[in-house]
Amino acid sequence: MALFALDKDINFPPVHLAEPDGLLAIGGDLSEARLLKAYAMGIFPWFEGDTPLWWSPNPRFVLFPSELQVSKSMRQLLKRKEFRFSINQDFEQVICNCKTTFRKDQAGTWIT
Repeated sequence: MALFALDKDINFPPVHLAEPDGLLAIGGDLSEARLLKAYAMGIFPWFEGDTPLWWSPNPRFVLFPSELQVSKSMRQLLKRKEFRFSINQDFEQVICNCKTTFRKDQAGTWIT
C-alpha cells in the first residue's frame, strides 16, 4: 500500500488504505481543523521529531459502555468524585494540557 503525503489541504485518504500497522499518512500540521477531521475519521497523529505521522490501526481499541466492567477498585475511585468526565467542553485547553504535561519515566509530553 502507499503512504500518503499530506499538504495544506486537511483531507485524509480513506482509512482502509492504511498500512497493515495502521500508518496512513505523513506530513501536514496539527491545526485544530486537521485534528478534528482526523479524530472524526478514526485517525490520530503519533510521531517523534518534526513531521507528523498519521495512524488509523485496525482493529482499534474501543470501549462500549454497555459492555464495560468496572472493577471494585475503580468503583471506589469513582465514588470519591476526584475526576469529572465531560465531552466537547474545551478542546483547545485539552490539547494545550496534553502538550504541556510531562509523563513520569517517559521523554516528552503526550503531544510534542
